[in-house]
Amino acid sequence: MSAKIIDGRIVANKIRSTLENKINKLMRDGIVPCLATILVGKDDASTIYVNSKQKAALALGIRTRDFRFDPKITENELRDLVKTLNEDRNIHGILVQMPLPPHINEFSIINTINPAKDVDGLTTSNAGLLVNGIDSLVPCTPLGILELLQHYGIVVESMNTVIVNRSKLVGIPLAHLLLQKNATVTICHSKTRELGKLLSEADLIVTAVGNAERFRLKSNLVKEGVIVIDVGNNRSNGKVTGDVDFESVKHKASWITPVPGGVGPMTITMLLSNTVKAASQLNT
Repeated sequence: MSAKIIDGRIVANKIRSTLENKINKLMRDGIVPCLATILVGKDDASTIYVNSKQKAALALGIRTRDFRFDPKITENELRDLVKTLNEDRNIHGILVQMPLPPHINEFSIINTINPAKDVDGLTTSNAGLLVNGIDSLVPCTPLGILELLQHYGIVVESMNTVIVNRSKLVGIPLAHLLLQKNATVTICHSKTRELGKLLSEADLIVTAVGNAERFRLKSNLVKEGVIVIDVGNNRSNGKVTGDVDFESVKHKASWITPVPGGVGPMTITMLLSNTVKAASQLNT
């Protein structure tokens, strides 16, 4: 067996074509979708992420506003900026790039964002709507994973699913989305006992550890026919790899995402989708 490839670039391009039509319609109504990004400090990875998001937005016709600050900015100053952006009718999406410096309370800043402009889906309001299965702005990576599964006709109902990640950005929201599709979901983390056993019994594995020294999904940990979604992001010697030993696991899996080219393009695309959705809902 050799796994079929779940190609995120193909699906992302399809969704972006649909978004172009939606953006054109909004523009005909005098609405130009606008995404504001906030970056504090000069973390290299965060800078790359923000630049990529802005470039993708502009390529699609989404206006951007770029706010970058010295890491010494105070929490009150940052909160005041978010409040100003909340009131700006020409801004439809607000993204605060994580992580923030230790002296700034991330929870407080995130929950200052107007939930209607929370394109990362991280406010307690949007998280609560997701838990209750009510339409909301959903975190981009989990939303992208669902779009990938749907595009390739992978039905998760009754699947024994293992997610190796418990973050509010990936693992927890993804678990709720999969539960709503009637999957059976187990969330694993650094304190999980018998992780290998749980992985070996899974029909669907989603891994988002991003630390190759601590975790590597190899072929001996998976069963024949498993579906593997790799959200990991490791950088070594200028090369990007995921959590999965792709070359060995692909011979046992039925479907697998590559890194790069799998989930990554979907994350940015769903951010753009959330921005367009916010622009539409804020003007209805």
